[in-house]
Amino acid sequence: MKIFNTAQIRAWDQDTITNEPVASVELMNRAARAFTRWFTTQFPHSNRPVVVIAGTGNNGGDGLAVARYLHQHFYNAKVLVYNFGENKSADFEAQVLSMPPLDAVQLVWCDQAATFPEIPPGAVLIDALFGSGLNRPLQGNWAKVVEWINQLPNEVVSIDMPSGLFADQSSMGSPVVHADRTFSFETPKRAFFFPENADRVGEWSVGSIGLHPDFVKRENTPFHFLTASDIRPLYLPRKKYTHKGSFGHALLVAGSYGKMGAAVLAARACLRSGVGLLTVHAPRSGFLVLQSAVPEAMFSPDHRAIFCTEIPEPAKYTTIGIGPGLGTAPETKTGLKQLLQKVESPMVIDADALNIISDNPSWWNNIPENSILTPHPKEFERLFGRSENDFERNDLQRHKAREHKVFIILKGAHTAIAAPDGDCWFNSTGNPGMATGGSGDVLTGILTGLLAQGYPSLSACLLGVFVHGLAGDLAAADISREALTAGDLVAYVGKAWKAIE
Repeated sequence: MKIFNTAQIRAWDQDTITNEPVASVELMNRAARAFTRWFTTQFPHSNRPVVVIAGTGNNGGDGLAVARYLHQHFYNAKVLVYNFGENKSADFEAQVLSMPPLDAVQLVWCDQAATFPEIPPGAVLIDALFGSGLNRPLQGNWAKVVEWINQLPNEVVSIDMPSGLFADQSSMGSPVVHADRTFSFETPKRAFFFPENADRVGEWSVGSIGLHPDFVKRENTPFHFLTASDIRPLYLPRKKYTHKGSFGHALLVAGSYGKMGAAVLAARACLRSGVGLLTVHAPRSGFLVLQSAVPEAMFSPDHRAIFCTEIPEPAKYTTIGIGPGLGTAPETKTGLKQLLQKVESPMVIDADALNIISDNPSWWNNIPENSILTPHPKEFERLFGRSENDFERNDLQRHKAREHKVFIILKGAHTAIAAPDGDCWFNSTGNPGMATGGSGDVLTGILTGLLAQGYPSLSACLLGVFVHGLAGDLAAADISREALTAGDLVAYVGKAWKAIE
Protein backbone atom coordinates (compact mmCIF):
# COMPACT_ATOMS: atom_id res chain seq x y z
CA MET A 1 0.00 0.00 0.00
CA LYS A 2 1.42 3.37 -0.99
CA ILE A 3 1.74 6.08 1.66
CA PHE A 4 1.23 9.57 0.24
CA ASN A 5 2.22 12.92 1.68
CA THR A 6 -0.23 15.74 2.36
CA ALA A 7 0.18 17.36 -1.06
CA GLN A 8 -0.41 14.05 -2.81
CA ILE A 9 -3.53 13.33 -0.76
CA ARG A 10 -4.90 16.75 -1.68
CA ALA A 11 -4.13 16.04 -5.34
CA TRP A 12 -5.80 12.63 -5.05
CA ASP A 13 -8.97 14.27 -3.71
CA GLN A 14 -8.97 16.76 -6.56
CA ASP A 15 -8.26 14.04 -9.13
CA THR A 16 -11.31 12.12 -7.89
CA ILE A 17 -13.50 15.24 -7.93
CA THR A 18 -12.43 16.00 -11.51
CA ASN A 19 -12.29 12.58 -13.10
CA GLU A 20 -15.06 10.60 -11.45
CA PRO A 21 -16.59 13.26 -11.37
CA VAL A 22 -18.04 13.92 -7.93
CA ALA A 23 -18.84 17.09 -5.99
CA SER A 24 -16.39 17.85 -3.20
CA VAL A 25 -19.18 17.93 -0.62
CA GLU A 26 -20.32 14.47 -1.71
CA LEU A 27 -16.74 13.22 -1.30
CA MET A 28 -16.91 14.65 2.21
CA ASN A 29 -20.12 12.72 2.78
CA ARG A 30 -18.40 9.54 1.59
CA ALA A 31 -15.63 10.10 4.10
CA ALA A 32 -18.16 10.68 6.88
CA ARG A 33 -20.07 7.52 5.98
CA ALA A 34 -16.84 5.49 6.03
CA PHE A 35 -15.93 6.90 9.44
CA THR A 36 -19.45 6.26 10.75
CA ARG A 37 -19.39 2.62 9.61
CA TRP A 38 -16.11 2.13 11.44
CA PHE A 39 -17.25 4.07 14.52
CA THR A 40 -20.40 2.01 14.96
CA THR A 41 -18.32 -1.19 15.00
CA GLN A 42 -15.94 0.26 17.60
CA PHE A 43 -18.73 1.70 19.74
CA PRO A 44 -21.85 -0.45 19.30
CA HIS A 45 -25.00 1.50 20.01
CA SER A 46 -25.44 2.37 23.65
CA ASN A 47 -26.59 5.28 25.75
CA ARG A 48 -23.13 6.87 25.65
CA PRO A 49 -23.42 10.37 24.20
CA VAL A 50 -21.13 11.47 21.37
CA VAL A 51 -19.64 14.96 21.29
CA VAL A 52 -18.04 16.13 18.04
CA ILE A 53 -15.50 18.92 18.51
CA ALA A 54 -15.22 20.67 15.15
CA GLY A 55 -13.42 23.52 13.48
CA THR A 56 -14.79 25.44 10.51
CA GLY A 57 -12.62 23.92 7.77
CA ASN A 58 -13.11 20.72 5.83
CA ASN A 59 -12.20 18.52 8.80
CA GLY A 60 -14.94 20.30 10.73
CA GLY A 61 -17.27 19.60 7.80
CA ASP A 62 -16.39 15.92 8.15
CA GLY A 63 -17.34 16.17 11.81
CA LEU A 64 -20.74 17.71 11.08
CA ALA A 65 -21.51 15.04 8.50
CA VAL A 66 -20.45 12.33 10.96
CA ALA A 67 -22.81 13.76 13.59
CA ARG A 68 -25.63 13.71 11.04
CA TYR A 69 -25.02 10.07 10.11
CA LEU A 70 -24.64 9.01 13.74
CA HIS A 71 -28.00 10.64 14.42
CA GLN A 72 -29.47 8.52 11.61
CA HIS A 73 -28.07 5.49 13.46
CA PHE A 74 -29.87 6.71 16.62
CA TYR A 75 -26.76 7.90 18.45
CA ASN A 76 -27.12 10.89 20.75
CA ALA A 77 -24.73 13.24 18.92
CA LYS A 78 -23.87 16.86 19.69
CA VAL A 79 -21.44 19.23 17.93
CA LEU A 80 -19.25 21.93 19.47
CA VAL A 81 -18.06 24.24 16.69
CA TYR A 82 -15.06 26.37 17.58
CA ASN A 83 -15.05 29.49 15.45
CA PHE A 84 -12.30 32.02 16.11
CA GLY A 85 -13.09 34.36 13.23
CA GLU A 86 -11.33 32.27 10.58
CA ASN A 87 -12.91 31.63 7.21
CA LYS A 88 -15.39 28.80 6.91
CA SER A 89 -14.86 26.40 4.02
CA ALA A 90 -17.67 26.15 1.48
CA ASP A 91 -18.16 22.45 2.21
CA PHE A 92 -18.34 23.15 5.95
CA GLU A 93 -21.12 25.68 5.34
CA ALA A 94 -22.90 23.14 3.12
CA GLN A 95 -22.77 20.63 5.96
CA VAL A 96 -24.26 23.18 8.37
CA LEU A 97 -27.23 23.60 5.99
CA SER A 98 -27.61 19.80 5.80
CA MET A 99 -27.96 19.28 9.55
CA PRO A 100 -31.27 17.71 10.67
CA PRO A 101 -34.12 20.18 11.42
CA LEU A 102 -35.47 21.13 14.82
CA ASP A 103 -32.03 20.88 16.46
CA ALA A 104 -32.18 17.09 16.36
CA VAL A 105 -28.39 17.34 16.43
CA GLN A 106 -27.49 20.22 18.74
CA LEU A 107 -24.97 22.66 17.24
CA VAL A 108 -23.16 24.77 19.85
CA TRP A 109 -21.07 27.65 18.49
CA CYS A 110 -18.06 28.56 20.61
CA ASP A 111 -16.18 31.74 19.72
CA GLN A 112 -13.97 31.97 22.77
CA ALA A 113 -11.31 29.56 23.93
CA ALA A 114 -12.73 29.82 27.44
CA THR A 115 -16.01 28.31 26.19
CA PHE A 116 -15.56 24.80 27.44
CA PRO A 117 -18.95 23.20 28.06
CA GLU A 118 -19.19 20.43 30.61
CA ILE A 119 -18.71 17.04 28.96
CA PRO A 120 -20.52 14.00 30.38
CA PRO A 121 -17.94 11.57 31.86
CA GLY A 122 -19.02 8.67 29.65
CA ALA A 123 -19.21 10.62 26.38
CA VAL A 124 -17.05 9.71 23.39
CA LEU A 125 -15.29 12.74 21.92
CA ILE A 126 -14.76 12.95 18.16
CA ASP A 127 -11.89 15.27 17.24
CA ALA A 128 -12.70 17.12 13.99
CA LEU A 129 -10.77 20.35 14.48
CA PHE A 130 -8.00 19.99 11.89
CA GLY A 131 -7.00 17.34 9.36
CA SER A 132 -3.87 16.48 7.40
CA GLY A 133 -3.68 19.88 5.71
CA LEU A 134 -2.29 21.65 8.77
CA ASN A 135 0.99 23.40 7.91
CA ARG A 136 1.95 25.20 11.15
CA PRO A 137 1.79 24.45 14.89
CA LEU A 138 -1.44 25.33 16.65
CA GLN A 139 -1.23 28.48 18.73
CA GLY A 140 -3.40 30.75 20.85
CA ASN A 141 -7.03 29.75 21.15
CA TRP A 142 -6.58 26.55 19.17
CA ALA A 143 -3.79 25.40 21.45
CA LYS A 144 -6.07 26.06 24.44
CA VAL A 145 -8.82 23.92 22.92
CA VAL A 146 -6.35 21.06 22.36
CA GLU A 147 -5.09 21.39 25.93
CA TRP A 148 -8.67 21.22 27.20
CA ILE A 149 -9.38 18.07 25.18
CA ASN A 150 -6.23 16.39 26.47
CA GLN A 151 -7.19 17.13 30.08
CA LEU A 152 -10.59 15.47 29.75
CA PRO A 153 -10.91 11.85 30.95
CA ASN A 154 -13.11 10.92 27.97
CA GLU A 155 -12.12 8.57 25.18
CA VAL A 156 -11.07 10.58 22.11
CA VAL A 157 -11.41 9.47 18.48
CA SER A 158 -9.81 11.54 15.71
CA ILE A 159 -11.10 11.86 12.16
CA ASP A 160 -8.26 11.26 9.67
CA MET A 161 -5.56 12.87 11.87
CA PRO A 162 -5.30 13.98 15.50
CA SER A 163 -5.63 17.76 15.37
CA GLY A 164 -2.26 19.48 15.45
CA LEU A 165 -0.31 16.47 14.17
CA PHE A 166 1.77 16.90 11.03
CA ALA A 167 1.63 14.02 8.56
CA ASP A 168 5.06 14.53 7.01
CA GLN A 169 7.27 16.09 9.68
CA SER A 170 7.83 15.92 13.41
CA SER A 171 5.27 17.53 15.70
CA MET A 172 7.43 17.30 18.82
CA GLY A 173 6.80 20.28 21.09
CA SER A 174 3.58 21.28 19.29
CA PRO A 175 0.06 21.09 20.77
CA VAL A 176 -1.55 17.90 19.45
CA VAL A 177 -4.75 16.09 20.45
CA HIS A 178 -3.92 12.82 22.20
CA ALA A 179 -6.37 10.44 20.55
CA ASP A 180 -7.15 6.97 21.81
CA ARG A 181 -8.11 5.93 18.27
CA THR A 182 -7.67 7.44 14.82
CA PHE A 183 -9.50 6.57 11.62
CA SER A 184 -7.51 7.57 8.53
CA PHE A 185 -9.02 7.98 5.09
CA GLU A 186 -7.72 5.77 2.24
CA THR A 187 -4.12 5.29 3.46
CA PRO A 188 -2.21 5.71 6.72
CA LYS A 189 -0.04 8.77 7.23
CA ARG A 190 3.72 8.53 7.63
CA ALA A 191 3.42 10.04 11.12
CA PHE A 192 1.49 6.98 12.30
CA PHE A 193 4.55 4.72 12.14
CA PHE A 194 6.82 6.50 14.62
CA PRO A 195 7.09 6.04 18.40
CA GLU A 196 7.06 9.79 19.01
CA ASN A 197 3.38 9.85 17.98
CA ALA A 198 2.19 6.74 19.79
CA ASP A 199 0.34 8.70 22.49
CA ARG A 200 -1.17 11.04 19.92
CA VAL A 201 -2.49 8.65 17.29
CA GLY A 202 -3.44 5.76 19.57
CA GLU A 203 -4.78 2.68 17.82
CA TRP A 204 -5.28 3.57 14.17
CA SER A 205 -7.35 2.13 11.37
CA VAL A 206 -7.72 2.89 7.67
CA GLY A 207 -10.80 2.86 5.46
CA SER A 208 -11.40 3.65 1.81
CA ILE A 209 -13.62 6.54 0.75
CA GLY A 210 -13.51 5.54 -2.91
CA LEU A 211 -10.80 7.87 -4.19
CA HIS A 212 -9.98 7.30 -7.85
CA PRO A 213 -7.78 4.17 -8.26
CA ASP A 214 -5.94 5.45 -11.35
CA PHE A 215 -4.17 8.05 -9.21
CA VAL A 216 -2.52 5.32 -7.11
CA LYS A 217 -1.22 3.54 -10.20
CA ARG A 218 0.54 6.55 -11.66
CA GLU A 219 1.61 8.45 -8.53
CA ASN A 220 5.04 7.58 -7.11
CA THR A 221 6.09 7.66 -3.48
CA PRO A 222 9.06 6.20 -1.62
CA PHE A 223 6.86 5.15 1.32
CA HIS A 224 4.83 1.95 1.54
CA PHE A 225 2.77 0.05 4.12
CA LEU A 226 3.62 -3.65 3.91
CA THR A 227 0.47 -5.80 3.92
CA ALA A 228 -0.49 -9.33 2.95
CA SER A 229 -1.45 -8.22 -0.55
CA ASP A 230 2.15 -7.06 -1.09
CA ILE A 231 3.58 -10.30 0.28
CA ARG A 232 1.66 -12.98 -1.57
CA PRO A 233 3.14 -12.22 -5.03
CA LEU A 234 6.65 -12.58 -3.56
CA TYR A 235 6.10 -16.05 -2.09
CA LEU A 236 7.61 -18.87 -4.17
CA PRO A 237 5.84 -22.21 -3.59
CA ARG A 238 7.95 -25.34 -3.78
CA LYS A 239 7.94 -27.47 -6.90
CA LYS A 240 7.49 -31.22 -6.80
CA TYR A 241 10.96 -32.33 -7.91
CA THR A 242 13.09 -29.93 -5.88
CA HIS A 243 15.60 -31.24 -3.32
CA LYS A 244 17.62 -29.84 -0.44
CA GLY A 245 20.24 -28.52 -2.84
CA SER A 246 17.55 -26.42 -4.48
CA PHE A 247 17.15 -24.24 -1.40
CA GLY A 248 20.71 -23.18 -0.70
CA HIS A 249 23.34 -23.74 1.95
CA ALA A 250 23.41 -21.03 4.61
CA LEU A 251 26.22 -20.28 7.05
CA LEU A 252 25.37 -18.69 10.38
CA VAL A 253 28.24 -17.24 12.38
CA ALA A 254 26.88 -16.76 15.86
CA GLY A 255 27.32 -17.34 19.55
CA SER A 256 29.93 -16.90 22.24
CA TYR A 257 30.36 -18.21 25.77
CA GLY A 258 27.10 -17.49 27.62
CA LYS A 259 25.28 -16.44 24.45
CA MET A 260 24.79 -19.71 22.61
CA GLY A 261 21.04 -19.30 22.93
CA ALA A 262 21.20 -16.57 20.27
CA ALA A 263 22.86 -19.00 17.88
CA VAL A 264 20.24 -21.66 18.62
CA LEU A 265 17.34 -19.27 17.97
CA ALA A 266 18.84 -17.98 14.72
CA ALA A 267 19.59 -21.51 13.52
CA ARG A 268 16.11 -22.82 14.28
CA ALA A 269 14.53 -19.84 12.54
CA CYS A 270 16.78 -20.27 9.52
CA LEU A 271 15.64 -23.87 9.16
CA ARG A 272 11.99 -22.86 9.56
CA SER A 273 12.44 -20.35 6.75
CA GLY A 274 12.93 -23.24 4.34
CA VAL A 275 16.71 -23.33 3.79
CA GLY A 276 18.04 -26.57 2.30
CA LEU A 277 21.26 -26.88 4.32
CA LEU A 278 22.54 -24.97 7.34
CA THR A 279 25.97 -24.81 8.91
CA VAL A 280 26.50 -22.94 12.17
CA HIS A 281 30.00 -21.68 12.93
CA ALA A 282 30.40 -21.10 16.65
CA PRO A 283 32.96 -21.45 19.46
CA ARG A 284 33.95 -25.04 20.31
CA SER A 285 32.16 -24.71 23.67
CA GLY A 286 28.86 -24.53 21.78
CA PHE A 287 29.18 -27.97 20.19
CA LEU A 288 26.94 -29.92 22.56
CA VAL A 289 24.43 -27.08 22.83
CA LEU A 290 23.95 -26.70 19.09
CA GLN A 291 24.08 -30.36 18.13
CA SER A 292 21.50 -31.15 20.81
CA ALA A 293 19.20 -28.17 20.27
CA VAL A 294 19.44 -28.01 16.47
CA PRO A 295 20.26 -31.51 15.19
CA GLU A 296 19.25 -30.56 11.63
CA ALA A 297 22.17 -28.12 11.39
CA MET A 298 25.82 -28.95 10.78
CA PHE A 299 28.37 -27.58 13.22
CA SER A 300 31.59 -25.79 12.28
CA PRO A 301 33.75 -25.37 15.41
CA ASP A 302 36.02 -22.39 15.84
CA HIS A 303 39.47 -23.22 17.19
CA ARG A 304 38.73 -20.98 20.17
CA ALA A 305 36.43 -22.24 22.88
CA ILE A 306 34.58 -19.12 24.00
CA PHE A 307 34.32 -16.85 20.96
CA CYS A 308 34.70 -16.91 17.17
CA THR A 309 37.93 -15.93 15.47
CA GLU A 310 38.38 -17.49 12.03
CA ILE A 311 35.37 -17.92 9.76
CA PRO A 312 35.00 -20.66 7.10
CA GLU A 313 35.71 -19.89 3.48
CA PRO A 314 32.56 -18.09 2.28
CA ALA A 315 32.65 -19.38 -1.31
CA LYS A 316 31.13 -22.76 -0.39
CA TYR A 317 27.98 -21.17 1.07
CA THR A 318 25.04 -19.57 -0.72
CA THR A 319 24.81 -16.79 1.85
CA ILE A 320 26.05 -15.87 5.31
CA GLY A 321 24.34 -14.44 8.37
CA ILE A 322 26.52 -13.09 11.17
CA GLY A 323 26.08 -11.41 14.53
CA PRO A 324 23.66 -13.02 17.02
CA GLY A 325 25.45 -13.51 20.35
CA LEU A 326 28.80 -13.05 18.61
CA GLY A 327 30.50 -10.81 21.15
CA THR A 328 33.07 -8.13 20.39
CA ALA A 329 36.37 -9.73 21.38
CA PRO A 330 39.39 -8.37 19.45
CA GLU A 331 39.89 -11.72 17.73
CA THR A 332 36.24 -11.72 16.67
CA LYS A 333 36.69 -8.27 15.15
CA THR A 334 39.65 -9.56 13.14
CA GLY A 335 37.61 -12.52 11.92
CA LEU A 336 34.76 -10.27 10.79
CA LYS A 337 37.16 -7.99 8.93
CA GLN A 338 38.68 -10.95 7.09
CA LEU A 339 35.22 -12.26 6.19
CA LEU A 340 34.12 -8.91 4.76
CA GLN A 341 37.27 -8.80 2.63
CA LYS A 342 36.39 -12.19 1.11
CA VAL A 343 32.61 -12.33 0.77
CA GLU A 344 31.07 -11.12 -2.49
CA SER A 345 27.37 -12.00 -2.32
CA PRO A 346 24.74 -10.28 -0.12
CA MET A 347 24.81 -11.28 3.53
CA VAL A 348 22.84 -10.60 6.72
CA ILE A 349 24.58 -8.54 9.42
CA ASP A 350 23.09 -8.20 12.89
CA ALA A 351 23.76 -7.49 16.56
CA ASP A 352 27.43 -7.58 17.63
CA ALA A 353 28.61 -7.63 14.02
CA LEU A 354 26.90 -4.25 13.62
CA ASN A 355 28.46 -2.99 16.84
CA ILE A 356 31.91 -3.95 15.55
CA ILE A 357 31.28 -2.15 12.25
CA SER A 358 30.13 0.97 14.12
CA ASP A 359 33.64 1.13 15.65
CA ASN A 360 35.29 0.56 12.27
CA PRO A 361 33.53 2.79 9.69
CA SER A 362 36.19 2.14 7.03
CA TRP A 363 34.84 -1.41 6.73
CA TRP A 364 31.70 -0.16 4.99
CA ASN A 365 33.55 -0.37 1.69
CA ASN A 366 33.85 -4.16 2.12
CA ILE A 367 30.17 -4.87 2.81
CA PRO A 368 28.67 -6.46 -0.34
CA GLU A 369 25.97 -4.50 -2.13
CA ASN A 370 22.39 -5.52 -1.33
CA SER A 371 23.40 -6.94 2.04
CA ILE A 372 20.80 -6.74 4.82
CA LEU A 373 21.55 -4.94 8.09
CA THR A 374 19.12 -5.38 10.99
CA PRO A 375 19.82 -2.85 13.77
CA HIS A 376 17.55 -2.04 16.66
CA PRO A 377 17.35 1.69 17.50
CA LYS A 378 20.41 1.73 19.77
CA GLU A 379 22.53 -0.18 17.26
CA PHE A 380 21.33 2.21 14.56
CA GLU A 381 22.45 5.14 16.70
CA ARG A 382 25.87 3.59 17.17
CA LEU A 383 26.20 3.12 13.43
CA PHE A 384 24.96 6.49 12.21
CA GLY A 385 24.64 8.88 15.14
CA ARG A 386 21.71 10.39 17.03
CA SER A 387 18.65 11.95 15.41
CA GLU A 388 16.47 14.72 16.81
CA ASN A 389 13.22 12.91 16.05
CA ASP A 390 11.79 9.84 14.33
CA PHE A 391 11.26 11.57 10.98
CA GLU A 392 14.91 12.63 10.93
CA ARG A 393 15.99 9.10 11.85
CA ASN A 394 13.88 7.61 9.07
CA ASP A 395 15.37 10.06 6.58
CA LEU A 396 18.85 9.11 7.81
CA GLN A 397 18.01 5.42 7.46
CA ARG A 398 16.97 5.90 3.85
CA HIS A 399 20.02 8.07 3.11
CA LYS A 400 22.45 5.49 4.51
CA ALA A 401 20.75 2.66 2.60
CA ARG A 402 21.28 4.60 -0.62
CA GLU A 403 24.82 5.65 0.29
CA HIS A 404 26.03 2.15 1.13
CA LYS A 405 23.78 0.31 -1.36
CA VAL A 406 22.39 -1.96 1.35
CA PHE A 407 19.05 -2.76 2.93
CA ILE A 408 18.64 -1.40 6.46
CA ILE A 409 15.90 -2.95 8.60
CA LEU A 410 15.26 -0.76 11.64
CA LYS A 411 13.41 -2.96 14.10
CA GLY A 412 10.45 -1.63 16.06
CA ALA A 413 6.66 -1.60 16.36
CA HIS A 414 6.38 -0.88 12.62
CA THR A 415 9.73 -2.26 11.48
CA ALA A 416 11.02 -0.03 8.67
CA ILE A 417 12.85 -1.46 5.66
CA ALA A 418 14.98 1.05 3.74
CA ALA A 419 16.15 -0.03 0.29
CA PRO A 420 19.13 1.18 -1.79
CA ASP A 421 16.75 2.94 -4.20
CA GLY A 422 15.37 5.13 -1.39
CA ASP A 423 12.10 3.27 -0.92
CA CYS A 424 10.90 2.56 2.62
CA TRP A 425 8.41 -0.07 3.76
CA PHE A 426 6.66 -0.04 7.16
CA ASN A 427 5.52 -3.46 8.38
CA SER A 428 1.91 -4.20 9.34
CA THR A 429 2.52 -7.35 11.41
CA GLY A 430 3.93 -7.78 14.90
CA ASN A 431 2.93 -6.83 18.44
CA PRO A 432 4.44 -5.66 21.77
CA GLY A 433 4.86 -9.27 22.94
CA MET A 434 7.80 -9.50 20.56
CA ALA A 435 9.71 -6.98 22.66
CA THR A 436 11.70 -9.78 24.27
CA GLY A 437 15.26 -11.03 24.13
CA GLY A 438 16.04 -13.16 21.08
CA SER A 439 13.38 -11.78 18.72
CA GLY A 440 16.05 -10.16 16.57
CA ASP A 441 18.03 -13.40 16.40
CA VAL A 442 14.95 -15.12 14.98
CA LEU A 443 14.62 -12.44 12.30
CA THR A 444 18.29 -12.84 11.34
CA GLY A 445 17.79 -16.57 10.90
CA ILE A 446 14.71 -16.10 8.73
CA LEU A 447 16.41 -13.51 6.51
CA THR A 448 19.53 -15.66 6.09
CA GLY A 449 17.42 -18.65 5.08
CA LEU A 450 15.46 -16.64 2.52
CA LEU A 451 18.61 -15.21 0.93
CA ALA A 452 20.07 -18.70 0.74
CA GLN A 453 16.98 -19.92 -1.11
CA GLY A 454 17.55 -17.39 -3.86
CA TYR A 455 15.06 -14.70 -2.92
CA PRO A 456 16.34 -11.26 -4.02
CA SER A 457 17.35 -9.05 -1.10
CA LEU A 458 14.22 -6.88 -1.29
CA SER A 459 11.92 -9.90 -1.38
CA ALA A 460 13.84 -11.51 1.48
CA CYS A 461 13.47 -8.34 3.56
CA LEU A 462 9.75 -7.93 2.92
CA LEU A 463 8.93 -11.61 3.37
CA GLY A 464 11.20 -12.05 6.36
CA VAL A 465 9.93 -9.07 8.31
CA PHE A 466 6.29 -9.85 7.51
CA VAL A 467 6.59 -13.56 8.43
CA HIS A 468 8.49 -12.70 11.61
CA GLY A 469 5.74 -10.32 12.73
CA LEU A 470 2.95 -12.66 11.65
CA ALA A 471 4.48 -15.50 13.66
CA GLY A 472 4.42 -13.16 16.65
CA ASP A 473 0.77 -12.27 16.04
CA LEU A 474 -0.26 -15.91 15.76
CA ALA A 475 1.70 -16.82 18.89
CA ALA A 476 0.26 -13.92 20.90
CA ALA A 477 -3.27 -14.89 19.86
CA ASP A 478 -2.73 -18.34 21.36
CA ILE A 479 -0.57 -17.72 24.42
CA SER A 480 -0.83 -13.93 25.08
CA ARG A 481 1.61 -11.12 24.44
CA GLU A 482 2.94 -11.29 27.99
CA ALA A 483 3.94 -14.96 27.77
CA LEU A 484 5.47 -14.76 24.30
CA THR A 485 9.16 -15.70 23.99
CA ALA A 486 11.53 -15.73 21.03
CA GLY A 487 11.29 -19.51 20.94
CA ASP A 488 7.55 -19.18 20.38
CA LEU A 489 8.26 -17.06 17.29
CA VAL A 490 10.23 -19.95 15.81
CA ALA A 491 7.45 -22.39 16.69
CA TYR A 492 4.87 -20.27 14.85
CA VAL A 493 6.87 -19.54 11.71
CA GLY A 494 5.29 -22.59 10.07
CA LYS A 495 1.78 -21.32 10.76
CA ALA A 496 2.79 -17.96 9.33
CA TRP A 497 3.90 -19.63 6.09
CA LYS A 498 0.61 -21.52 5.92
CA ALA A 499 -1.32 -18.27 6.34
CA ILE A 500 0.57 -16.75 3.41
CA GLU A 501 0.31 -19.88 1.28
